[in-house]
Amino acid sequence: MWIILAAVSGALAVAAGAFGAHGLRDRVTPDQISAWSTAAQYHLLHSVVLLALALYALNAEKSIRLPGSFFLVGTLLFSGSIYLLVLTSWRWLGPVTPLGGLLLMAGWISLLSLAKN
Repeated sequence: MWIILAAVSGALAVAAGAFGAHGLRDRVTPDQISAWSTAAQYHLLHSVVLLALALYALNAEKSIRLPGSFFLVGTLLFSGSIYLLVLTSWRWLGPVTPLGGLLLMAGWISLLSLAKN
C-alpha cells in the first residue's frame, strides 16, 4: 500500500510542478508561482521519502505506519493548502499550511522509532 501511495503522490507532484511552471506562469503573481514551486518541491521530496520508507519496510519487515502517515498527511495539508491558496481565494486555508509543516517535521522525528532494534 505504501509503494502505491508514494507512486501516486510522486506522479501528482510532478504534474503539479509542470502545471506551476507552464500552466500558471501568465495567470498568477510571481509570489504565487514561488509558493507553488515550494509546495511542489516539498511534495516531490516527501513522495520520495515515502517510497524509501516503503522499500525499507519491505526489507526490514518493520512498520512505517507512524512516519508514513505523518509524511502523507503532512504533504497533503502543506502542499495541498498552498496549491489551493494559489488557485482559489480560500484564505481560510492559510493556517492549514503550518499544520502540514508540523506534521512533516513529526514525520522526520518519528523516523527515530525505526532506529530501535
